Amino acid sequence: MYGHDVNVSELATRAGIAASAVRWYESVGILPPAARRANGYREYGPSDLARLRILLSLRRLGLGPDESGRLARLCLERAEVDLDLAPLIRSQRDAVARQRDDLDRLDDELIDLERTIAAAGRAAREGSHVSDAPIRVLFVCTGNSARSQLAEALLERIGGADFEVESAGTEPRGVNPFALQALASAGIDWAGARSKSVDEFREQPFDYVITVCDRARQSCPVFPGQYNSLHWGLEDPAEVEGTDAVKLAAFERTYMELVQRIRPFVEVALRAAGRGRRAVIAG
Repeated sequence: MYGHDVNVSELATRAGIAASAVRWYESVGILPPAARRANGYREYGPSDLARLRILLSLRRLGLGPDESGRLARLCLERAEVDLDLAPLIRSQRDAVARQRDDLDRLDDELIDLERTIAAAGRAAREGSHVSDAPIRVLFVCTGNSARSQLAEALLERIGGADFEVESAGTEPRGVNPFALQALASAGIDWAGARSKSVDEFREQPFDYVITVCDRARQSCPVFPGQYNSLHWGLEDPAEVEGTDAVKLAAFERTYMELVQRIRPFVEVALRAAGRGRRAVIAG
C-alpha cells in the first residue's frame, strides 16, 4: 500500500485497469467522487485504492458493478467482511479447492499415462514376442464395493477377450447396490459380483495393478513378477449423501469418468503387449 496521494493514472496502474474505467465507476456513482487538487486534477489516497481493489475482486467473482461497489464500501466502513459477502467468498474458496483437486488428479493421470506409454515404447524397441495370452489387470480400492467394481466391469466390456480383469479391496465390504444399478443402466449385468480381498491375489502375476482410491494406493500389496503399477484417483461415489437419485447420479458420473480413462488405457496396453491398435467398442 502506498502512503501518499496519487493521480488517476497512477491509481489505475496500481489497480491494473484503465484510467477511463476509474472515471466510469465514478461517473455512475459506484466509486465516490475523487478529491480535487488546487489545479483541478483528481487525487486518491490509500482508502481509494483499497476500495477499488475490493470492487475489482468482486467483479471478477461475478458480481455486478452496483453490488460490488456497495459491498466494497461496507467492507471498508466496517473493517471486516460483510455478511452478504462471506457466503460468496466461501463458495469461491470451495470452487478453488475443487479445481486444485481436479488438477492434482489430472497430474496423476498424466503421469500414469506416460508410464503406460513408456511401457509400450519399451515393448516396441525390444521387439517383444506377441502373445495371445490375455493382459491381466487388477483394480484395487479400499472396499471393492464401488470404483474398482465399476472399473472391472468396464474393462471387461471395453477390452474384451484381450484382457483378464479382477478387482479387490484392502478392506472388502460388499458390492454397493448403486454400483449394480449404474452398471445395469449401461446394459451390464453385474448382479453376481462379490467383494474380494487383495489377499486372494497376492500370489498371482498381473501386467497392471491399478489403484482407484488414495487409501488403497498407500496400502496396496506387492504382487509377483514385473508389472505396471498405476493410480487413478477417483472420488468415492459412496460418500455422496442425498436421495437415492442423487447417489445413483454420483455412481453414474464415476462410471463415465472410468469410460474416459479405460478407452485410452486399452489402446496403450495393447501396444505395450505388441498387438498394435484395434477398434475399442463403446462403453
